[in-house]
Formats: sequence, structure tokens, C-alpha cells
Amino acid sequence: MRCSRMKEEGAYRDVRNRRVNENKPYPGKKDKQEEEKMKLAIASDHGAFELKSQIIAYLRSKGHDVTDLGTDSTDSVDYPVFGKKCAEHVVSGQAERGIVLCGTGIGISIAANKIKGARCALVNNETLATLAYNHNKANLIAMGGRTTKYEDAVRYIDIWLNEPFDGGERHCRRIQMIDDLP
Repeated sequence: MRCSRMKEEGAYRDVRNRRVNENKPYPGKKDKQEEEKMKLAIASDHGAFELKSQIIAYLRSKGHDVTDLGTDSTDSVDYPVFGKKCAEHVVSGQAERGIVLCGTGIGISIAANKIKGARCALVNNETLATLAYNHNKANLIAMGGRTTKYEDAVRYIDIWLNEPFDGGERHCRRIQMIDDLP
């Protein structure tokens, strides 16, 4: 959702001033029929290769178009290469959003954020998964293959993919400030 189109029909604000639609299970959650199929990119280093493979299978089973940007094995590789590749894929418009994975998610998120236009959030709980897109319109998320269980990873991804952008002047202003950084 663009910052100029922030008002959502049929929505109201809850006690924490979050936009809520009473027909949805929780704020921002889309019903099964509403889930949009997306073009996604995913990349990892060796430390998250197995988690990446499981996530790809899960996302494809849900109908998403997933581009695997590597790595292709558990052989040691350098995570900056894969963080850069995935971020560039998203920023160029070849994918709507991206998922990057390394041992902890920290290094690959730093690498992805070096690409102009990338907003990569390290996600390790449901609150961060929600706010990554809702407040920051993160077009990539990062997780750790050694620190995140598969069940948690797919739950965080589902939340992030289905969470609407809150909009609001303060969020739009801050995202524009990030985008204007050299």
C-alpha cells in the first residue's frame, strides 16, 4: 500500500491505535481466501541451507512463486554474496519480497541492507514479524538457520506476508528518510 492510500474501508482502531477489521482473526491477518500469492526470492548461506529448503517447499505448497538464489548445499560460502543477490532481486522488482537466511540472520541482514532500497528486518518473534511490514514496510526479512525452528520460521513468514502496511504519516516519513539516506 502506498503512503498516499492509507485509509482502509471498514477498519477501526484498537486500544493501541492499530488498524483492525472486525472480520479478521487478528489485526492485519488475512483470511485464507484473501491470501495473495506473491513472487518471492529467498537466499541463504550454508548455515541455513536446510531451513531454506524447507521454507521453499512450504511457500510453494501455498502457491507462491519462489526464486531460489542459492546457496545450493551445506558447503561453506560467504553470506554477503547471497544477502546482496536477494536484496538486488527484490529492489529491481524481480520479486515482491525476499527472505534471507544465515546462521543467525544477523550478518545476512546487514549485507542485504547495504543495497539501496532494501529494508531488511531481522525477525525472531511474532511481534517483529508483524511490525516489520506494518510499521517499516520491510521488503525483506532475515532469520537464523541455527536459531530459528522451522515451525517458527513459517509462522513469522506468514505473519509478515499477510500484515498490511499501517501507513500513517509517521511511518511514511520515516521510510522516506531511510530511502533518502546515501
